[in-house]
Amino acid sequence: MVRLISVVLNVHVIDGALYRNPSIFVRSQPAADVFLFMDHFQEGFSMIVVLKHNPNRDQLESLIAWLQDKGIIIHTSIGEAHTILGLVGDTSQLDIDLIAALDIVEDVKRVQEPYKNANRKFHPEDTVVKVGNTQIGGGNLTIMAGPCSVESEEQVVAIAKAVKASGATMLRGGAFKPRTSPYSFQGLGATGLEYLKVAREETGLPIVTELMDLSQLPLFKDVDVIQIGARNMQNFDLLKAVGRQEKPVMIKRGMSATYEEWLMSAEYVMAGGNENVILCERGIRTFESYTRNTLDLACIPVLRKLTHLPIIIDPSHATGKSWLVEPLSMGAVATGADGLQIEVHNDPAHALCDGPQSLKPEDFDPLAKKLLKLHAELQSLGE
Repeated sequence: MVRLISVVLNVHVIDGALYRNPSIFVRSQPAADVFLFMDHFQEGFSMIVVLKHNPNRDQLESLIAWLQDKGIIIHTSIGEAHTILGLVGDTSQLDIDLIAALDIVEDVKRVQEPYKNANRKFHPEDTVVKVGNTQIGGGNLTIMAGPCSVESEEQVVAIAKAVKASGATMLRGGAFKPRTSPYSFQGLGATGLEYLKVAREETGLPIVTELMDLSQLPLFKDVDVIQIGARNMQNFDLLKAVGRQEKPVMIKRGMSATYEEWLMSAEYVMAGGNENVILCERGIRTFESYTRNTLDLACIPVLRKLTHLPIIIDPSHATGKSWLVEPLSMGAVATGADGLQIEVHNDPAHALCDGPQSLKPEDFDPLAKKLLKLHAELQSLGE
């Protein structure tokens, strides 16, 4: 039970020391110190720092001065067993591990997420990313379709025409391919990008393709959407570089990345000034080996709560099996995805990359129509 709550506007005392900053004193029973403070007072706090019993005064003064220099307002709870600092302000730039490592600190809990630009709390309205005549997000369903790897000009142009006729609004295709084996097909590189541009000229479909390395960035000048692959999700130099570009960036979730780690990658791009960021779930690695990865459809409602950024689902890489693409695509649309990235190949049996997970154009066509119909029906229900 809380026995006394008093607001002190200018000073507070800890272990005989006087500190000048707004404070809240909370005196509580020892066993309930931390829990009472968090239950009753964490609303509005960005971070909570639990100090060890009878903290060293000099170290505490140093910590408080450092936090105040960063513009943080400190509210203090003094219990019989713990002293707790409630921090108010932008704590996204504070190193939580650095604070936790201090001798006087027992625990640190972040109440405010470390990402700010990607945070829905700071940006309540959904972001809509415009790519030519295509809008990603904002109630639209964007279908990105095409081969995993560009193999020839004839191939990618034919597939682009087919997927456009079926309802796709963007062309996906890999020119630079990150492969697990050094002996696997690595893509056509710059030549593949030129073939994608030809397909765009023939169909009008914007292109999305993967950037693997900083050295390739000049070649992506005419690419419509830069894709950052799962293996590069935490390539921070690459994220900073695309953050300085004036074109949309789609970030695929790392194979073992948490939601927060994924959103922090988006934060890197947005901190550089590029707010046109798209998130793409492509399956995560779990103990299950039947499928290539495990598709996390729960990410859609979770991310819808945490962020304002559009969410794309890649059911092809998620499972590695073409027969699972349809049910998972339907599930993604039903769960509220903003779009899908689906691999389509005219001859999957002889594809140079990821043939088993690719749909033939004649199989993609009825699926695309089902997806668009389902989306339209769901939209009408929400009106």
